[in-house]
Amino acid sequence: MSIALNLDHSTAVRPAVASRPSLIGLSKAQIASALVDAGITTDRESRMRANQLWNWLYVNGTTDFDRMTNVAKPVRQKLADTFILDRPEIVSEQVSSDGTRKWLFRFRDPANPLYPPVEVETVYIPEQDRGTLCVSSQVGCTLTCSFCHTGTQKLVRNLTAGEILGQVLMARERLGDFPGGQRPDDGGLVPSGDTRAITNIVMMGMGEPLYNYENVKQALLIASAGDGMSLSKRRITLSTSGVVPFIEPTGREIDVMLAISLHATNNDLRDVLVPINKKWPIEELLDACRNYPGLSNARRITFEYVMLDGINDSDAEARELVRLLAGIPAKINLIPFNPWPGSNYGTSPSSRIERFADIVNKAGYASPVRTPRGRDIFAACGQLKSESERLSKKDREALAG
Repeated sequence: MSIALNLDHSTAVRPAVASRPSLIGLSKAQIASALVDAGITTDRESRMRANQLWNWLYVNGTTDFDRMTNVAKPVRQKLADTFILDRPEIVSEQVSSDGTRKWLFRFRDPANPLYPPVEVETVYIPEQDRGTLCVSSQVGCTLTCSFCHTGTQKLVRNLTAGEILGQVLMARERLGDFPGGQRPDDGGLVPSGDTRAITNIVMMGMGEPLYNYENVKQALLIASAGDGMSLSKRRITLSTSGVVPFIEPTGREIDVMLAISLHATNNDLRDVLVPINKKWPIEELLDACRNYPGLSNARRITFEYVMLDGINDSDAEARELVRLLAGIPAKINLIPFNPWPGSNYGTSPSSRIERFADIVNKAGYASPVRTPRGRDIFAACGQLKSESERLSKKDREALAG
């Protein structure tokens, strides 16, 4: 049985204030520059102030300048008058029977706060040895993958680096993951024996991360900074449907783990399941994977393969998958299809998935079958979709006056 939680919006709702920019999502250098530009510090002091703010924002999770006790009171007032430390509004929070938690987060458009807000979904998956946060990079999606619920929602806009990080910060707050934070009392949320609720981040939520590369890059570099959130880059995974030109830069500039949404072993079928394949077919995609910076047996690429009954789950396709991935250090995640209203696919029977996994395993590839999590609250892989809709140009112009 899933539950929906009643939230105290006096603390959860923090809508952005139009006249003041947010410091969330800025690099240290950008924070220092912003402080100088605002006349709050001199060039000489800006680095020290930026380090102080960084610690308060990402180590302590502070949302109030007044709590920054090692910053002089007059400086705190100037900061509060000039900047905000915004986090998303929590529209809803659901907890699955298996402990998976899903939030619907609402953001204001940072370029024009008069536009209506947009919403994304973020999912937390607790396991015995880890806690994984599935983060969104876009509102909606352009890819129209035929088995994915998110693909039925048109792209509204990219999320900023601050909005991507805002999902992590708010999730950490709700899970009591900052110093002195209170853990939820509804059970099943924190991995046993672990001091952190969130140990892993996967960019597998709404949207295609590599179609929002610069914002995703900035957010992940901040999340992995050793003097901030300090999440290991080996515990951050970016999943792409195959935006080939940005695969190499992902490894070189962000240096995180890579996952590929493959789902088919031939171009004809992948053109239907993952239409981006028409632009960058399997051969080009796998060449990019073979050249991924730092690729090794210790740093394998994960290939995601959703199991669709009678579509891509035959013995022949299992053998072809092994042939295609020859020479690529890889793990293959087999994902039972998660149904959603209006979908035209069925989930492969367990016996068929086990047979497929057995063929791949015997060829030397780890092929774990992903246990569906959060199906009862539509939080499972491929089920995310918010209620935000694309605004027409006419609507935006009317709102802008």
